[in-house]
Amino acid sequence: MFVENILTDFLLRSAVLSSIAIIWVIVVVRLVGLRAFSKMTAFDFVVTVAIGSLLAGASQATSWTSFGQSALSIATLLCVQYVVARLRQSSEKFKAAVQNTPVMLMRDGDILQSALAATRVSEDDLLAKLREANVLSFSQVRAVVLETTGDISVLHGDSLETRLIVGVEVPS
Repeated sequence: MFVENILTDFLLRSAVLSSIAIIWVIVVVRLVGLRAFSKMTAFDFVVTVAIGSLLAGASQATSWTSFGQSALSIATLLCVQYVVARLRQSSEKFKAAVQNTPVMLMRDGDILQSALAATRVSEDDLLAKLREANVLSFSQVRAVVLETTGDISVLHGDSLETRLIVGVEVPS
C-alpha cells in the first residue's frame, strides 16, 4: 500500500503505476525504435498485444516486484522483437522461418477460389475489402493480396507494376 486509506491508495496506485508504466514503454520504444508497434509480421502483432497486456498488468500491480516484472517483460519483448527484426534483415532462412508469405486472392478481375480456401478467407470478406477500396468493377482489380499481417491489400487501376507483387504466393 502507498497509504493507509484504501480508496486513496487505490487512486494513487492506479495513477502512479500507470504513469510510470507508460513512461517506461515510451522510453524503451525510443531506444528500440518505432517499429516496436508495427504489425509488419504476425510476430510484431503478437508482441504489440503482449505489451498491451503487460502494461495493463503493470498498472494494476499490487507490489513493486510484480510491477518490476511487468516492466522488465515489456523491455525484454521489445528487445527480442528488435533482434528478430535484425535477423530477418540479415538471413533469408530466418526470415522464411518467422514470416508468412503474402497470398494472392484475386488477379486481373478473377477471384482465386483455391487461394480463398487455402487462407480461409470468405468471398464475402473479399467483397467487403473491394468495397472498402472503392472498387466499382472486378475489371478494375489488378490484384488482391492477403498480407503477412492479415491485412488485405486491393490494387486496382489501369496497370500493375510487377514489382508490387514479387514474392506473393499464388496457390494452384
